[in-house]
Amino acid sequence: MSQQQSTFPTTGCVALTRRTMDNRPVRRKRNDAVRHLLLAAAFLACSSQLLVVDANSWWSLALTPIQRPEMYIIGAQPLCSQLSGLSQGQRKLCQLYQDHMIYIGDGAKTGIKECQYQFRQRRWNCSTVDNTSVFGRVMQIGSRETAFTYAISAAGVVNAISRACREGELSTCGCSRAARPRDLPRDWLWGGCGDNVHYGYRFAREFVDAREREKNYPRGSAEHARTLMNLQNNEAGRQAAYNLANVACKCHGVSGSCSLKTCWLQLADFRSVGEFLKEKYDSAAAMRIGRKGKLELVDKRFNTPTPDDLVYIDTSPDYCLRNETTGSLGTLGRLCNKTSEGMDGCELMCCGRGYDQFKTYKHERCHCKFHWCCYVKCKRCTTLVDQFVCK
Repeated sequence: MSQQQSTFPTTGCVALTRRTMDNRPVRRKRNDAVRHLLLAAAFLACSSQLLVVDANSWWSLALTPIQRPEMYIIGAQPLCSQLSGLSQGQRKLCQLYQDHMIYIGDGAKTGIKECQYQFRQRRWNCSTVDNTSVFGRVMQIGSRETAFTYAISAAGVVNAISRACREGELSTCGCSRAARPRDLPRDWLWGGCGDNVHYGYRFAREFVDAREREKNYPRGSAEHARTLMNLQNNEAGRQAAYNLANVACKCHGVSGSCSLKTCWLQLADFRSVGEFLKEKYDSAAAMRIGRKGKLELVDKRFNTPTPDDLVYIDTSPDYCLRNETTGSLGTLGRLCNKTSEGMDGCELMCCGRGYDQFKTYKHERCHCKFHWCCYVKCKRCTTLVDQFVCK
């Protein structure tokens, strides 16, 4: 990681001084009375360390339309007070970085969509159940699926904030300041406007982890173990987005001769981040809380997890049948593949309950032809296909 000093607070209590990327305070027009009230509120919040036990989640930002701060009229309710699911620390960060919130919501939405893609052929398919808890009671279990969800959503925030910096949408960051790679050819230029992955990583760490840091469970308790699990998986997601960023280059020269190249740091396609974390899900480590109040491996024969590995503390619930207690939605009515022997096959997807067959019309483009110049014209074909759903 970059050794540049972070511009964000490093504890659960959020500092009230907002700074730019080069550590200069952002000037604000506030009278002394308001400033003192804010400082007093921050001091009281930090000293009390109230425990917030809430079923809501910042993931709800993905399902709630967020207006830009400048769109609010005078006298309207402040932006941060309208957003549900934020913890105390996250709400303070919202007050300091209001222009970031729409992109945090975008990042959460990107993470949810990628989760649903990666698990589209699994019994648990990352379904959202409401706008408040988003995934429902199933997230209260410290399972592999929960680990993946925390990781992919944290990675989504890194992705969205880093890109917003590059596009000039945020007031406290700009293009990437990453150092020139040592292996880049000397005659290639290092510049352009790259994705600011360093800023995206740091901001995502402070915002996403704020909820976990402000919890004050007894050391060694089951709740403390879950907090450590969440922090580990949040970091694994951020590491994935950060480490998969790579160098992109563009050629310059007459008639595309590529006599000169300009290169910059660019985020990886988020699908590759999802696939990477899916592999981490498959190899996730089972953990338990140890005597020293830290997570330790259940099976000592395996390697100790690194910061980019996923961990879990509970076995996964039965996703075959609907269960209000665990939050499982079951697989009743799910589409399955009759010819597949994988998890999407009817035998496994339907958990041995059998399946129903029905016919449906499938519409698709066909007989496409290229016409000069320059468009492609296709016909619309309709076919009758068999589909199968779990009983």
